[in-house]
Amino acid sequence: MSGKADPRPAGEGTTSRTRLDRGRGALGPALELVHTGRAPTRAVLTAELGVTRATAGAVAAELEALGLIRVDARPGAAAGSQGRPSHRLEIAEDGPVALAAQVHADGFRAALVGLGGRIVATAPGCETVDADPAKVLGSVVDAGARLLRETGLRCVGAGLAVPSAVAEPEGLALNPLHLAWPVGAPVRRIFAERVREAGITGPAFAGNDVNLAALAEHRHGAGRGARDLLCVATGHRGVGGALVLDGRLHTGSSGLALEVGHLTVNPEGRPCHCGSRGCLDVEADPLAFLTAAGLDPGPEVSLLQQARDLIRDHYDTPSVRAAAETLIDRLGLGLAGLVNILNPDRIILGGLHRTLLDADPDRLRAVVSGRSLWGQSGGVPILACSLDHNSLVGAAELAWQPVLDDPLAALAA
Repeated sequence: MSGKADPRPAGEGTTSRTRLDRGRGALGPALELVHTGRAPTRAVLTAELGVTRATAGAVAAELEALGLIRVDARPGAAAGSQGRPSHRLEIAEDGPVALAAQVHADGFRAALVGLGGRIVATAPGCETVDADPAKVLGSVVDAGARLLRETGLRCVGAGLAVPSAVAEPEGLALNPLHLAWPVGAPVRRIFAERVREAGITGPAFAGNDVNLAALAEHRHGAGRGARDLLCVATGHRGVGGALVLDGRLHTGSSGLALEVGHLTVNPEGRPCHCGSRGCLDVEADPLAFLTAAGLDPGPEVSLLQQARDLIRDHYDTPSVRAAAETLIDRLGLGLAGLVNILNPDRIILGGLHRTLLDADPDRLRAVVSGRSLWGQSGGVPILACSLDHNSLVGAAELAWQPVLDDPLAALAA
């Protein structure tokens, strides 16, 4: 319970508490419905939870008392709608936040993320990554701690996104190849220690950046509503993939599922870090594109930004178009293989892959359809990721999950 005084008459308060007791197990599901935008009104919340209107009202009131949501005091109906007006439910703008941190090959960033996937504040990004993960994670946590002090907002926990498979249950970064970090760096333990040292409350988590991007997109972006969602993305270096099944990340038995970067798409292609040749990881990332276009990328801006700028400003140049078409064909071949194995109902693409999809959507979809067993049935929808900083939002989702599971217990802790 919130601990706030109840101004209602004794009998009415007792009735409300009884309703809340009956619906206490619905607090988490109710919060998740509002968090993901699936319950914009109390009437929708009632229907989605399958409870009485009175119980849904008591649940919404308790979530409001916890400072998580706001219930519109005056019910209203949308234009042209019929039936009884319903109270609107919204995320509390001054509610608690999660500290989100992301590290990638070209820097790191910290942010505060509220319910609903809303980025409340961000710290200036850093463009250099030390070879010592403890130094990097200490710096990014310090940046997050400054944001918390400046905003005065309550923190429910912290989440970290890294460009590496994160093995469970230890939380080890098994292949941080583009960071120069040691293989098997205990990133979750280091991150949690830095979070505690900074005086930040709540649990700390760590996960693969593409996994977390997929989770964020499924809850708040282009993947919303998909049952089996495949996400493939290339950020600054390499290619990652993730699968969301029935709203949950599929991470495999030890957190290592969907290492799609090591699908072979060009047997005579570039040597890969894994010891093979022609993997998606080295055939469809920004460096591969810039190299195919005949450019020697400089250090001025990130590889991803250089690749995006080249496509945006010079796509009609024959060498640039040819390089883009080569990457699209390689990517399409990899996606078709994944479709044959996984049969997702939606694919979303991030990073440079999103830019390639925007540049020539018909070509990519044709490659996937032509190579896929299911292509004759119309193929799987391929969409661009829609969230800015989706890995940061996904990192925050890790920290928000205990609150979504049990708001009372998590906030009491």
